[in-house]
Amino acid sequence: MQHMTTAQIRQAFLDYFSSKQHQAIASSSLVPGNDPTLLFTNAGMVQFKDVFLGADKRPYTRATSSQRCVRAGGKHNDLENVGYTARHHTFFEMLGNFSFGDYFKEDAIKFAWEFLTTVLKLPTEKLLVTVYHTDDEAFDIWHKQVGLPADRIIRITTTDNFWSMGDTGPCGPCSEIFYDHGDDIWGGPPGSAEEDGDRFIEIWNLVFMQFNRHADGSMEPLPKQSVDTGMGLERISAIMQGVHSNYEIDIFQGLIRAAADVTNAQDLEDKSLRVIADHIRSCAFLIADGVMPSNEGRGYVLRRIIRRAVRHGNKLGAKDNFFHKLVGALAEQMGDAYQELYKQREIIEKVLRIEEEQFSKTLERGLAILEDGLKDITGDVIPGDVVFKLYDTYGFPADLTADVARERFMTIDEPGFQACMAAQRKMAQQAGKFGTDYNEQLKSDKHTDFKGYEHEHFSGTVIELFFEGQSVNSLADGQKGIVVLDRTPFYAESGGQAGDKGILKIAGGEFSVYNTTKLGNAFAHTGVIQGQIALNDRVDAQIDTTRRDNIRKNHTATHLLHEALRQVLGEHVGQKGSLVESERLRFDFSHFEGVTKAQLIEIELMVNAEIRRNVDLQTELMQIDDAKAKGAMALFGEKYDDEVRVVSIGEFSIELCGGTHVKRLGDIGLFKIVSESGIAAGIRRIEAVTGAAAIEVMHHQAEVLNHIAALVKSDANSAVEKVTALVERTKGLEKEINQLNDKLASAAGAGLLDSVIEIAGVKVLIANVAGTESKALRGMVDDLKNKLGSGVIALGVAEGDKVSLITGVTKDLTGKFKAGELVNFMAQQVGGKGGGRPDMAQAGGSEPEHLASALDSVAAWISERV
Repeated sequence: MQHMTTAQIRQAFLDYFSSKQHQAIASSSLVPGNDPTLLFTNAGMVQFKDVFLGADKRPYTRATSSQRCVRAGGKHNDLENVGYTARHHTFFEMLGNFSFGDYFKEDAIKFAWEFLTTVLKLPTEKLLVTVYHTDDEAFDIWHKQVGLPADRIIRITTTDNFWSMGDTGPCGPCSEIFYDHGDDIWGGPPGSAEEDGDRFIEIWNLVFMQFNRHADGSMEPLPKQSVDTGMGLERISAIMQGVHSNYEIDIFQGLIRAAADVTNAQDLEDKSLRVIADHIRSCAFLIADGVMPSNEGRGYVLRRIIRRAVRHGNKLGAKDNFFHKLVGALAEQMGDAYQELYKQREIIEKVLRIEEEQFSKTLERGLAILEDGLKDITGDVIPGDVVFKLYDTYGFPADLTADVARERFMTIDEPGFQACMAAQRKMAQQAGKFGTDYNEQLKSDKHTDFKGYEHEHFSGTVIELFFEGQSVNSLADGQKGIVVLDRTPFYAESGGQAGDKGILKIAGGEFSVYNTTKLGNAFAHTGVIQGQIALNDRVDAQIDTTRRDNIRKNHTATHLLHEALRQVLGEHVGQKGSLVESERLRFDFSHFEGVTKAQLIEIELMVNAEIRRNVDLQTELMQIDDAKAKGAMALFGEKYDDEVRVVSIGEFSIELCGGTHVKRLGDIGLFKIVSESGIAAGIRRIEAVTGAAAIEVMHHQAEVLNHIAALVKSDANSAVEKVTALVERTKGLEKEINQLNDKLASAAGAGLLDSVIEIAGVKVLIANVAGTESKALRGMVDDLKNKLGSGVIALGVAEGDKVSLITGVTKDLTGKFKAGELVNFMAQQVGGKGGGRPDMAQAGGSEPEHLASALDSVAAWISERV
């Protein structure tokens, strides 16, 4: 068995299967593009799921990949064990080969055996395999064709050796390959009482998709039998490098050493270094794939991992922010295989640095509170309310508190913590998800039936009234309050769409609605009454139809924009927020960098092309599982009812959405992007307008262009060329002016040489260079240093209420005098500060009346240092 690096093993695997007519496929994103229910890509087969299900067809029937995977959160949550065991990781690579109705068990088994024993040259006596207890076919292939002794083929009766995609659908038996680390390590073979030991380690799982399981549990053979295999790269690397723990392989050792360097840790065996080395991998790759730290969904998992790493760095004694500094080391280890680490290094470092800075501010205080809390605990369980307080007040994820508890041989009260979380969620729901300030104080047990999809005005009955936060029986003339109806056409603010405005007509007057929000299951119409309104009054609710029409256009346009962004920028783009008003739309999304002008044009053209196609929008209610199966885009982390509303725009877009939309795309008229900007690390924002507002924007832009053309005496087509020429000419003139100023300053400087004094043999020039532009001071000092040969220079000039200072020291004297120290000494006397290099430094101040005394003090400063 030869020693191989992790990179060599990865490449050898891909090369081997490529030689067996497999198409080498790049690792897919850690954010599954075809399954919104899956938190992260956690296996190599995820990107091929639709192929296995028959919903997608590829131009190849054999594939191989090295897939980046994350298991942290949800069903596959290894977070609390990471760093404490030999093989738990948040991030790992899965080597895999796949057959889509091509070869089956025989070739899959032979390929695996040949790669392990011929390519990697593993000793055959170190390998044993398992098969499902009824899979005689696989047993015979291993025994009769491969030649493996029967006593090294173990039949397993549990579901460990029978894989299924779900309760129904493709399924089949598995065959797992194990490596024997030797009898000096405790543990028994799979199926034995000691199977949980570390002696026999699973390295490769061969899944044979053989059957289709029906709802009644019966199974029939699939028309096209397939193969899905997975081998942990880190596990096979440990074997090839002669070590037992994954953390001892080359990639981890490099990261552990780098983590020790940035935290000043001395013990390379410290488990905290393992935690940090593991976590930088998952964090960096998640950010590269568009996941940003947040308080929900994937972003919250990322935040938890970052904070756990920061806490372990703090435990090691790290005084400064350190985590982001490991991205470079990770790129050195894995950048050749995954170029995104190089391409996106800057954004990854920035996101990690910002997150670490924010958490570091509260980490020390939170740990202190936890320590105080532990003093009062007599048992070995931290109460749930203590865990919740740390989470709610200081942003401590519960698993971070559990991490601290583990180090003290304690546990946390998980049920108690979850009870506190549930109570908080209930309070939030009562306040109304999108409620305004007063709604946060209100409670309502009423229910409003929304009729606004089909109707723009509708009759309803007043079932609740509020005035100044209190439930009342009526509202008098001029009072501002809230009206709740049993039925309404008014859309309540939610999902980013603004609430409707309009009027409620009643026999005793008219209630002007200026906003509609949710109050639990009730719709709160906020406004002012003219006349009087009381409980049980019948009202005619009429929305502002012009405003609603504009909102419809903008909401449908956000769906078009979302899909266009995904097609132009990539499937990593995810909605991070939106605002749909009558005047405009705003859409926030995840993306690594600013959207280029060319990309914005492409996005705008794509949206307008869809508008011109003028297809009908389809809305339908269906079960959530059916909607997802249909491909409807769902926001991960959003809570949906069992029955959801699906909005489809032809073949272009399909999303879960409760908002109001146009009937046909042509109703939008025109779509125009107004601005694109960054609002947070990895989060971009596009603002746009539609319809008449878009035409107005374009008219305004045309007017501006025509006005500029008139100013430069040109037509619109030639205006840019004319303005460019003027800008270039202006730059040339500014350059000439600067050159003339430099010459004037040089001439003025020459006259200053007569003012040179000597202090203990050191030439010193101190002067107020009134009338000299501050921009010319650097050139003047450079010129004076050359003419002096050896000396110290201190110049100052007052311009209005500002002071400019500059100091220069020839290189032979920088050992005694530092220009930065001198200019800072002067700056403090004129109400400013500054600094720079030892040979030249500049500063500014706001007290010109003290310039003379500052210059006078220089001689004494130099005398003290001679």
